[in-house]
Amino acid sequence: MRHSAAMKTLLVMLAVAALTGCGVETASTAATAGSIKKQELEQGQKTMQQAQQKIDGAMQQVQSRAGQAAQ
Repeated sequence: MRHSAAMKTLLVMLAVAALTGCGVETASTAATAGSIKKQELEQGQKTMQQAQQKIDGAMQQVQSRAGQAAQ
């Protein structure tokens, strides 16, 4: 009878350890995905800033040429 109770306890402990490991892996995966999304967002913001700078530069050229043509 003692042997059966010890086996049940051991099985419960193993199950808890296995489930805890899965939780840690899931949390790690979620953290990694969050980090990747953050990097994607930052890269998108940099790309948008670069595009805005190019647009501003092009607009300045257009205005400069228009001013030269008017003279």
